Amino acid sequence: MDFVAQPEKSRDRTILELREFSRKLVRELGFMRSTLANSELAPSACHAIIEIGGAPGMPARDLANLLRLDKSNTSRQLAKLEEGGLVYRETSSDDARSSLLYLTEAGQKLRRKIDRFATDQVSNALRKLVPEDQQALVRSLALYADALAVDNDTGKTARDAPALAPAGQIETGYRPGCIGDIAALHGRYYARESGFGAFFERRVASELADFAYQLPASGKELWCYVQDDRTLASIAIDGDEATGKAHLRWFIVDDAVRGTGVGRRLLAKALDYVDARFNETFLWTFKGLDAARHLYESEGFTLTHEAEGMHWGQPVVEQRFDRPSRGEPRG
Repeated sequence: MDFVAQPEKSRDRTILELREFSRKLVRELGFMRSTLANSELAPSACHAIIEIGGAPGMPARDLANLLRLDKSNTSRQLAKLEEGGLVYRETSSDDARSSLLYLTEAGQKLRRKIDRFATDQVSNALRKLVPEDQQALVRSLALYADALAVDNDTGKTARDAPALAPAGQIETGYRPGCIGDIAALHGRYYARESGFGAFFERRVASELADFAYQLPASGKELWCYVQDDRTLASIAIDGDEATGKAHLRWFIVDDAVRGTGVGRRLLAKALDYVDARFNETFLWTFKGLDAARHLYESEGFTLTHEAEGMHWGQPVVEQRFDRPSRGEPRG
C-alpha cells in the first residue's frame, strides 16, 4: 500500500482554525457566562481565587500581571472579593506600601469547589480521548500557551517576563534538604510523564549530591526556588573553565508553580551566570519533551545531536542542545 503525504495547510488556514478552536474552548469551558464553575463569581474572579489560593501571600500588584488585567480592573475585583469575605490582605513586612493576598476560610472552601468542578469537566472530556491523544493534547497546549505568553508579556522576551510566583524566593547554592527535594521532583515528574523508575531517581540523587558537595566552587552554581522551606524548582550550571563550556543540569519545576514564571526566572539566572563566565552552554534531554524544547529554543539553544541511548535508564532518543554565550568571548 502506498502512503501519500497530506499537503501542509497554509499559515492563514492554520490561524483561522486555531482561532475557531479557541472560541469553542472559551464557550465550552463557560467563559462566556456571567458566572463560572457553579459559583456566583465572574470568570476573572474565579481565576483570582485559584491563583491567590495557589500562591498565598501573593502581592496584590502581581495579580494583575498574572491575570492579564489592568490595575484598576484588578483593584475592583479584589474589592468585591474582600467584600464577599473571600479574600483578605496583610501588609508586607518588607514593604509597608505592598499588601499580600490570602484566601479566607470561605475563599478556600470556594477554591476547592471550583477545583472539583474544573477537574470533573476536564476528566469527562479526557475519557473521550485515547491516552496517546491525551498526551499529544497536553504537549500541544503547553507549546501554544507558552507561545502566547511570550507575546502577551507586553512584548518582552521570555527572560524578561515578570515574576508571577512571589510567595517563595530563589536562593543560591546548597541548602539543607534540597538534594532530596530535587531528586523527588525529578522522580515524580519523569515517572508520570516517561515511565522512569528507581534507576533514574538514584542517578539524579547521587550526581546532584556529588555536585552540591563541591559548592561553593568556581564555575559551578545551584539555584533553588524555595517556598515554605521546600525546594519547588531548581537549575544548576556545572562549568568547566578550562574548556569554556558550561553544562546546564537539574532544571525542574514542581506542578504547584508550573506556569507562574518561576522556570523562566531560574533559566534567566543560569544563563546570565554563563554569559558572564563561559563561551557556550549545553544540555542533554530526550525527544518528546516539547514544552521544554520550546523554552530552550526561545533562549537560543539549538539541537546539535540526536541518537538513541540508555543514559536515562531505558531506551530514549537522547538530544543535545547547544547555545553560544551572549557575552564577550573568553580565552
